Amino acid sequence: MLKKIILVGLMMLGLNSTVSSQGNLPYVDDKLIHFGFSLGINTMNFGVTNVSDSASARVSTLKPGFSVGIISDLRLNRYLNLRFNPTLHFGERQLNYYPRNGNDSLAITSIPISLPIYLKYSSERKGNYRPYLICGGGLSIDLATNKDNPVLLQPIDFFTEFGVGCDIYFSFFKLSPELKYTLGFNNMLVPLDQRDSGQISADKQRFSTVISKLTSRMLTLTFNFE
Repeated sequence: MLKKIILVGLMMLGLNSTVSSQGNLPYVDDKLIHFGFSLGINTMNFGVTNVSDSASARVSTLKPGFSVGIISDLRLNRYLNLRFNPTLHFGERQLNYYPRNGNDSLAITSIPISLPIYLKYSSERKGNYRPYLICGGGLSIDLATNKDNPVLLQPIDFFTEFGVGCDIYFSFFKLSPELKYTLGFNNMLVPLDQRDSGQISADKQRFSTVISKLTSRMLTLTFNFE
């Protein structure tokens, strides 16, 4: 009986040493489906196309915002995962106008909820680290569209997104710092002739008339907990 107990103990020690050599959570990536959440910071920007060079607008000051999201992950194979990551972003863009005439700037608040689908390609795991690339795209809906703002934005945009990250394995969870860049496809500017311009005074209409196109840009640093 004593021999059997010693033998079982040695087998358990051997199994434990094998698992420890693989790092923390050695089988977590074998799950077919898992979930998590993300917290992060963002900076929103515009790609600006001006009507002429004599008067122009551009975003010259980037302001930090906040992002929070939910992660759903489907394992496709050893290296590929399909992810759905609905995220709510809080941010602001400031358009500065040139030539300057006093304080010619305009703040535009945005609260877009993005609905992206990603492909995540991971490298081989090394200890408790596994770098990866991520790319995808989706739809975003801005919840903060303000019809009284001299520059009115379309509420819906389509975008593509790509980035890099690294899975870091801890004893009870996986943390993944992730840096992504977002490029919007739509012209987000609503021209004055397509809105009730009577709500905007004549001196403020110039904030919109000097611009012919606005496309969304965003850089996001998130921390995923899975």
